[in-house]
Amino acid sequence: MLVTTNNLTELAWQKMDNLIPAIIQHAGTGAVLMQGYMNPASLSETLTSGKATFFSRSKQALWVKGETSGNFLEVKQVLTDCDKDSLLIACQPIGPSCHLGTESCFPEQGLSQQNFLSQLEQVIASRKNDAPEESYTAHLFSRGTTKIAQKVGEEGVEVALAAVAETKDDLLGECADLFYHTLVLLQDKDIELKEVMAVLQKRHNK
Repeated sequence: MLVTTNNLTELAWQKMDNLIPAIIQHAGTGAVLMQGYMNPASLSETLTSGKATFFSRSKQALWVKGETSGNFLEVKQVLTDCDKDSLLIACQPIGPSCHLGTESCFPEQGLSQQNFLSQLEQVIASRKNDAPEESYTAHLFSRGTTKIAQKVGEEGVEVALAAVAETKDDLLGECADLFYHTLVLLQDKDIELKEVMAVLQKRHNK
């Protein structure tokens, strides 16, 4: 169920002394970032402010993630499970999510290879405003859409040539180049990878 300010009372608050565990998930990559607890007031504040706000059991008070460090969690979607007694919150993190300075409070978890494309998308987006001489990605952005599109076309031809005339390793390398440059082109056009995935899902469901 999508949680909004209109249906907070439908959650199973009575099961755990007016608290519900909230799992924070990276909206882009799907990685699990942290877990905290929310009461009705903190969840209401989360939905209203757009920043993940928890209930501290040790301090018995609300706390906004990032209020001290600046590492806020910008909320994109709040869902509850079938029993309405836990929350899954998709967020865009601003900086590390763990107080130890790591991206996640579960540092041992590894992103799946499929999700790495989303992680790479985040890195590419962060390079947009870098100095061209310091980053190849920033250099590509500085050349403009036409040059980036030309590079994607070149990489597509190289993939085709590698498929018919070169080794498997060569083909893998050319495919990696094509994926990377395509992500740069999408970022240049302000298109997110999930929009492409939505098109693929729509075609699959036909």
